[in-house]
Amino acid sequence: MAYKWEKTEINTGVLEIEVEEAQVAEALEKAFRKVAQRVNVPGFRKGKVPRRIFEARFGVESLYQEALDLLLPRAYSEAVMEAELSPVDRPSIDVVQMESGKPLVFKATVTVRPEVVLGQYKGVTIEDKAFEVTDADLAEELERIRKSHAELHVLEEGTAETGDLLVIDFKGFVDDEEFEGGEAENYQIEIGSGTFVGGFEEQLIGAAAGADLDVTITFPEAYHVKSLAGKDAHFKVHVHDIKRKRLPDLDDEFAKDISEFETFAAFRDSVQEQLKERAEQEHEHYVEEAVIKAVVEAAQVEIPNVMIESEIDGQVQQFESRLSQQGIPLDAYQEFTGTTTEELRQQFRDEATASVRTGLVLDAVAKAEGIVATDEERDLEIQKLADSARLPFDRVKAMLLGRDGGLAGLNAELVTRKAVQFLVEHSVRA
Repeated sequence: MAYKWEKTEINTGVLEIEVEEAQVAEALEKAFRKVAQRVNVPGFRKGKVPRRIFEARFGVESLYQEALDLLLPRAYSEAVMEAELSPVDRPSIDVVQMESGKPLVFKATVTVRPEVVLGQYKGVTIEDKAFEVTDADLAEELERIRKSHAELHVLEEGTAETGDLLVIDFKGFVDDEEFEGGEAENYQIEIGSGTFVGGFEEQLIGAAAGADLDVTITFPEAYHVKSLAGKDAHFKVHVHDIKRKRLPDLDDEFAKDISEFETFAAFRDSVQEQLKERAEQEHEHYVEEAVIKAVVEAAQVEIPNVMIESEIDGQVQQFESRLSQQGIPLDAYQEFTGTTTEELRQQFRDEATASVRTGLVLDAVAKAEGIVATDEERDLEIQKLADSARLPFDRVKAMLLGRDGGLAGLNAELVTRKAVQFLVEHSVRA
């Protein structure tokens, strides 16, 4: 096999490949044996017709497509490997010559992984930022924990206040017509939670159990349901019950009830340590993001659209999976929000472009610095996966090996992490 690679555009080129006559002859023979099993020739059982009679009746050209199916994938893969190309999409194939007794010649138009021109990536200066845990942070976290352990009791007397949970029936109207999704019974809503459109919850303040209310709101212009955006609506609301939270005291008994600590002071110290650990993680994430952003902005790369579209495909699939976990089909979401498939894909375009660009630049940094993942690092990561899934190491490794791109994906993730670590270690904090 011989090949010639010629770049025609920045990320596209033509790979001309010639396959030897002997390989063509072998492929035609295999094609004949396969096709002969499917044809009926008078006087011969299926698969027993001599090739010369077959070709006289059907022509050798009838074998070309089968032979091409055998020849093209292997020849293309070998040429790509020898030319050290990294295709990012399926090639467009143009057969130049396919004849019995002659070499096969074909051209593959290939979109390849783009070249990245790195700017400064070592010694990048970033503005550091403090992530401290203040007394106010600690007090806020303790109050959050306290509220999460509050007990609810039905209010026998009095009226609704901010923070109360109300059990209500409601029915919504726009232009005196009921609208889809605007009705519910025994719905529990917390005043001040921001669950409903602005103004709805506030109009429940002061209501007593058993009350019937008229609530009027205006949907925002940017409301996700396009048919309701900017519209005035009124709701008929019936209040069944009002539930108020009883907050526990922050004392030793509270600490004993919800934790392993005997005193509230010990529990408070533990919460403070957790907040400090979280702050350290947030600081690490901030530094990583700041360094990556600087390095990516300094690099030059022209991304093939097919890579962006592929990333959008993945993000839409993840979005669909998240919806499915909530019991919402994607087509139902699109119908409800009035979003077309193209509009939905457009919403992911900027994020997808940034993700592809970042991945390319980090990969270029790894190559420039010779960063690789060792066998020990891969095994350690597989062990973590095995421990998390409570499965044997060998089984998890076999699963990764058996999955298309499984081990390669793990390797790429490790290399990316090490590249980010390298950039952070070689950055300068201002």
